[in-house]
Amino acid sequence: MIDTTPVPEKAILIGLATRDQDMDHVNEYLDELSFLVNTAGGIAVKRFIQKLEIPDGKTYVGKGKLGEIRHYLQEHPVDLAIFDDELSPSQIRNIERELNCRIIDRNNLILDIFARRARTSSSRVQVELAQNEYLLPRLTRRWTHLEKQRGGIGLRGPGEQEIETDRRHLRNRISLLKRKLTTIDLQKSTQRKSRKDFIRVALVGYTNAGKSTIMNLLGKSNVFAENKLFATLDTTVRKIVINGQPFLLSDTVGFIRKLPHTLIESFKSTLDEVREADILVHVADISHQGFEEQINVVNQTLTEIGAAGKPTIMLFNKIDAYSFTEKEEDDLSPKTKKNLSLHELENTWMAKSHTPSLFISATLKINISRFREILYTEVRNIAQTRYPENQIPENTGEPF
Repeated sequence: MIDTTPVPEKAILIGLATRDQDMDHVNEYLDELSFLVNTAGGIAVKRFIQKLEIPDGKTYVGKGKLGEIRHYLQEHPVDLAIFDDELSPSQIRNIERELNCRIIDRNNLILDIFARRARTSSSRVQVELAQNEYLLPRLTRRWTHLEKQRGGIGLRGPGEQEIETDRRHLRNRISLLKRKLTTIDLQKSTQRKSRKDFIRVALVGYTNAGKSTIMNLLGKSNVFAENKLFATLDTTVRKIVINGQPFLLSDTVGFIRKLPHTLIESFKSTLDEVREADILVHVADISHQGFEEQINVVNQTLTEIGAAGKPTIMLFNKIDAYSFTEKEEDDLSPKTKKNLSLHELENTWMAKSHTPSLFISATLKINISRFREILYTEVRNIAQTRYPENQIPENTGEPF
């Protein structure tokens, strides 16, 4: 029998330590990039980090580091090189010429994962539009083998015509997808208007923080959830009733640092669920060593899409996976998030947070009852203000 199992592609990861990004951050970003590669079905076999004040305009990492990478590729079978930042079209051409292998950047990788995970016609249109807008300025590199790009005597011919044909086709396709997306936006807007009589709650957070698992717990539904990035692309909305108080809960696409701008634009109708929500439940993965930066990334993205300032419940998920390094009694080094106990961390965040905060484990159902109580209280407060004539008694005696 022939084994038809696809062989995972091998990739090397390349990052840059700059004056704005130290080595610890670069390694953390490359860890995430490795997780993205795994989500896309590949394997990260090696990472390279270069120290530069700013990225090199021609090769991103400079000729010396590029030579080191080329030497490694000559001795090891690798399918592609993945850069942790967005590369310009000229950088991609220069790097490909030096390394002689396939080159993609973080944006390209994220778009590929979105394309793999798009299930509905809506998400497929959104992803394809983002892919085409990303590809359009980078189209010329696909025809460099024809050597018709520079212009001048003897260099005008089929190559340039073919590129222009492809550009025109791509622009036409982008226009068609934008028209389709306008129709989708109108349809979703109509759906949201039909739900205007309900209090609306949206789950937001960094990708893989556990939003879908929480959705399944509250909604007793079967939303797809797994330990991979961007498991959810399509917004799922469920009617929830807690203590007789109904509301709508939506699970949205997870955020990530360096999220391609084209994706934010394409997923406007999906993100409108967040913009129009009455309450946000911000889910953070407390077991991740960079959870505070992930929280900042989500808050920054909420600001960018015009959804900041809403009533928010802060959920620190995955306490069952949290671990810390305990300090010795004679250790005089200052406490950091790496050696804070969960109790100390909880007290720290409770003290500085201006919103209801709770530490939970969605998989082990720890503190879920308390979360239901807090969520019920927040929803009921809005309902009392918005619909004073139609109130549920304070305590119905029903269990949470």
